[in-house]
Amino acid sequence: MTVHFIGAGPGAADLVTVRAQRLIAQSPVCLYAGSLVPAELIESCPEHAEVTNTARLSLDRIVDLLVDADRRGLDVARVHSGDPSIYSAVAEQARRLDAAGVDYDIVPGVPAFAAAAAALRRELTVPGVSQTVVLTRVSTLSTSMPPGEDLHSLAASRATMVVHLGAHRIEQIVDELADAYGWDCPAAVVAYASWPGETILRGTLETIARQVRDTGITKTAVVVVGRALAAEGFPDSYLYSAARERTSH
Repeated sequence: MTVHFIGAGPGAADLVTVRAQRLIAQSPVCLYAGSLVPAELIESCPEHAEVTNTARLSLDRIVDLLVDADRRGLDVARVHSGDPSIYSAVAEQARRLDAAGVDYDIVPGVPAFAAAAAALRRELTVPGVSQTVVLTRVSTLSTSMPPGEDLHSLAASRATMVVHLGAHRIEQIVDELADAYGWDCPAAVVAYASWPGETILRGTLETIARQVRDTGITKTAVVVVGRALAAEGFPDSYLYSAARERTSH
């Protein structure tokens, strides 16, 4: 059998891969991450599938269920929100499955930052403005940041910055980025990207914190900061530029 770690995307049930849909629909065991995974996806599980909401389960209990399914020869759809490659808690589960000799694979999903960029109708990498995207978060009581990965240090590049799980600390984010980016730097917050209740806030580092407070956004949001959010007059990408067309002849 195989445990399939599946990225369920940012919220909209149709923002998943064909592979993800197929595996969920055919796996006799499904473990999913609570309210962050669209109910419509879980409803596509086989009629008699063993379906478990893992929101209130410990890591050890979740792994016990995965190992038990392996012993019974049953494939498992282990469904996580977003994409398993970032902030998914897949690493600690995979480590335990390796130790237990249980096979698994990983199915990518649409990450929250990509859904947020789509909602903003902006490319995060713009020629001559920004060619780097920093994906990070702020330190919390449960997860501290490694040395050198604080926002003030990361801001030195002035790259497009995407801060996950940080709306409740918007003042801290603004204060730590302002010196490098400038108070006039464009900033945005997208909450519940791709969900029916999606909320988009646009402003600058000077104004965005007040907007977040006024709307009461505290979770399920990403903060995006960088000049790419309002870039105008930038050169065309070389792939589509007239200069490339001339040199190709």
